[in-house]
Amino acid sequence: MSLDPFLHPWDERCHALVAKNLMEHPFKPTLYETPIEPFHYQNWTANHIWLHKQPVPLWGISLSMYFYGTNEFAVRLPSIVLSSFSVIMAFFIGARLFSKRIGYYTAFFIAINGLLLEMVSGRAPTDHVDVFFAFFIEACVVCAVLLAEKKKTLWAILSGASIGLAILCKWLPALIVFPIVIMLLSYYKFTLKEIIGKVLIMLGALLVVAAPWQIYIFTVFPEEAAWEYLLNVRHLTESIEDQAKPFYYHFEIMRISYGELIYLPLLWFTFRAFKLRKDGRYWAICIWVWVPFLFFSFVVTKMQSYTLFTAPALFIITSLFIDALMKPEQKMVKRQWLRYILIAALFLLPMRYTLERLKPFEGRGEVPNWMLQITAFESKLQKGEKVVVFNTPHNIEYMFYTDVTAYPYVPSMPVLDSLIENGFQLFLIDENEVPIPFTPW
Repeated sequence: MSLDPFLHPWDERCHALVAKNLMEHPFKPTLYETPIEPFHYQNWTANHIWLHKQPVPLWGISLSMYFYGTNEFAVRLPSIVLSSFSVIMAFFIGARLFSKRIGYYTAFFIAINGLLLEMVSGRAPTDHVDVFFAFFIEACVVCAVLLAEKKKTLWAILSGASIGLAILCKWLPALIVFPIVIMLLSYYKFTLKEIIGKVLIMLGALLVVAAPWQIYIFTVFPEEAAWEYLLNVRHLTESIEDQAKPFYYHFEIMRISYGELIYLPLLWFTFRAFKLRKDGRYWAICIWVWVPFLFFSFVVTKMQSYTLFTAPALFIITSLFIDALMKPEQKMVKRQWLRYILIAALFLLPMRYTLERLKPFEGRGEVPNWMLQITAFESKLQKGEKVVVFNTPHNIEYMFYTDVTAYPYVPSMPVLDSLIENGFQLFLIDENEVPIPFTPW
């Protein structure tokens, strides 16, 4: 899936272009590197300074392209690596909190989940940003488990640093980890004083990691930073970019992301958590799922990926449910044939959605015509040429694959005259998506 020979629309192409520009100046994220038209900093698809996302995923992509070149696979490589480690971490969490069997099942579900694979390959909106975010949330839980087992301050520091890095991916939803950590520490018999101490250490590490960037952008890019912070808050009460959905949206979409039967394990596990009310493991997993799903249900702007970081918890829940079905002595389902059908369905339904997203029998598909035209155009450019391309819906891609400036429209005559006077070559994209030399008179 990550071998698609072009950048995907929505977010991936913007993330890739900003990461490319970060190779030249790591602390100045830009979309349009050299804008020639007036721009408004409130338009994240066409501005100069780009603070629409926090920097860690962009730095990761930028570092990958520094070593492996400006290409699509280099853009996706960090997500491939992090998602692969997520499989291992999922096994660790499931095995340490419950059993190795639960760890194996959880790792399996992480590895084959279609939505996660789409995010890694850039096919789904928010793509690599949410992959990074989910990774650091999971890493924090791993560190919290090690902190609970080994009782060493180092793991509290690393856990807090992981939250800080998650904030530098997708801001404040990362704070959900704190109550998860508290529940785990209570399960491992930490006293209230010890829990408060470890949480304060985590908070300190978080601030050391996450605060400097926030201070920096408000100092250097105050207007852009203030606008993006305000935009984040507006997601709570307004429909941003027509992404308003019903209250139940995230619960409805859960069946597509994790299989139609996901509701059975979730309800069973929640009931069990209330039954075993003193078992911090169950409450930690419940918080990991229920708090984000309920919170984002009240948020007006909704997207499928907003709850992606709950996937490991949902897979642990599914694994525990399957494990319980496999034990006849627990008498969950009296009829043996029905137990086998449920177990098979819990494995096969998520795999069906994975195959639908992966499309393994369709190959990689044809390279779109606009990509062929960009490649041909790039091969004809001479180094140092001052070129502007107009009238293309693939302006972001033109700027990623080449060093030109591109716009989806044709500007006014005074702007065109000024560009020609300053030695720019102008190209217009025709109806066949071919760049042709353009003279405005």
